[in-house]
Amino acid sequence: MMKPKFPTQLFISGIGTGIGKTISAAIVTEALYADYWKPIQSGSNDVSDSETVALLISNTETRIYKEAYSLKHASSPHYAAKLEGVNIDLSLCALPTTRPLVVEGAGGLMVPLTEKQLQIELVKQLELPVLLVVKNYLGSINHTLLSIEALQSRGIKIAGLIFNGPPFNDNEEIILKFCELPVLGRIDMTEKPDKDFVLQQAAKLRVSLMEHFEL
Repeated sequence: MMKPKFPTQLFISGIGTGIGKTISAAIVTEALYADYWKPIQSGSNDVSDSETVALLISNTETRIYKEAYSLKHASSPHYAAKLEGVNIDLSLCALPTTRPLVVEGAGGLMVPLTEKQLQIELVKQLELPVLLVVKNYLGSINHTLLSIEALQSRGIKIAGLIFNGPPFNDNEEIILKFCELPVLGRIDMTEKPDKDFVLQQAAKLRVSLMEHFEL
């Protein structure tokens, strides 16, 4: 049986905050020679995620698209927008007309973007398959399976999982037993990711990603 292939536009989300979603997005972007877009950024006083990805990419084909909203306060986007007097309108978060494209979300799936709308509603609006970044820690099984259930209950396609950081076989085996989703890659741990690290990890993931996405 042939594996189903997804269009090479995908949404990268994570099971929580601080699990390596942006470095994963950079690696996938490099592996697919894709463009990159983060619709909503909060915490842009220092280096934004778009700037981080731009610094980590080596290929000359990737284009970094400007955020629809860039908020300075490092918090949930709905709260940062409230502090800064910004009205986030998800209808203005329209996909750039380009392929391939990696879209990175702001935090986890249930992060509120406005006082009435969650991150997962933007995912549904964009109609992109989700690549879910998972990191092993106490509670990650619960967070992973809840994230998967939230996506599936809304009819959102899941392309697969990426495990980031040190492996923990028991965690990973039980997650895969319950969700029956493909693992599209594993990203090694590093204290200071740089271009060489991204290139190395992208080379590891490229074949697997090409098997699942139309290039």
